[in-house]
Amino acid sequence: MSKAPLGFFDSGVGGTSVWSEVITLLPNENSIYLADSKNAPYGPKGKDRIIELSIKNTELLLEKGCKLIAVPCNTATTNAIDILREMYNVPFIGIEPAIKPAALATKTNAVGVLATKGTLTSALFHKTSSLHASGIKVIERVGEGLVPLVEAGKINDKETIELLEKYTEPMLQANIDYLVLGCSHYPYLIEPLRKILPDHITIIDSGEAVARQVQAVLAEHGLLNDSSKAGVHHFYTNTTTDTLKQLLPEQKNISYLDF
Repeated sequence: MSKAPLGFFDSGVGGTSVWSEVITLLPNENSIYLADSKNAPYGPKGKDRIIELSIKNTELLLEKGCKLIAVPCNTATTNAIDILREMYNVPFIGIEPAIKPAALATKTNAVGVLATKGTLTSALFHKTSSLHASGIKVIERVGEGLVPLVEAGKINDKETIELLEKYTEPMLQANIDYLVLGCSHYPYLIEPLRKILPDHITIIDSGEAVARQVQAVLAEHGLLNDSSKAGVHHFYTNTTTDTLKQLLPEQKNISYLDF
């Protein structure tokens, strides 16, 4: 099983930001990524629908022989990962907004969280926030409209910049010094965010932490790939491959397929 692929699924291309962190840390691992762009974003969908889509994606990855499944989707993690862990005998790695490190590091006692509605309204997010951010002012904003723009590859478009300015303005007024990105699509917006935000504001996403956790769980289960060859990666999408190709580095060992 050590040479079996890692599985990833997300509501579109956003989770490739996390995939990149994992493969940078573990370059010999093979992987399969499902971009469910047809159903993006998951955030506005109800819990039952999110669970249904997460089960469908998981079963597709298991059919393809994945040894571990990473869920680089905050909404799917917060709404469905506990159920997935009960249903399937394979390790799952989830993701959630990095509110804890931001709350521990803030000097202004104010942090911003930009996330989807599905994440911000989840029980897991509120539990994490109340546990780690007690006494800290947390300014939450739903990034409505941002996921479709990233899916369309419109990273630096005027519409994207205007939305980012709208969502971060109340955070700036509250004097935040940390901005937590609570959606896997949002790391692709770090470049335009840097142009909008003052230099003293630190932007945090969870990709690197997820990569370390994947490595730890693989080691714990004896599943690390000991091959000296670079991994082979298959990306499946149910819409166009254009944005995937725009966001991912050109490599000979990457292929694009439909599902």
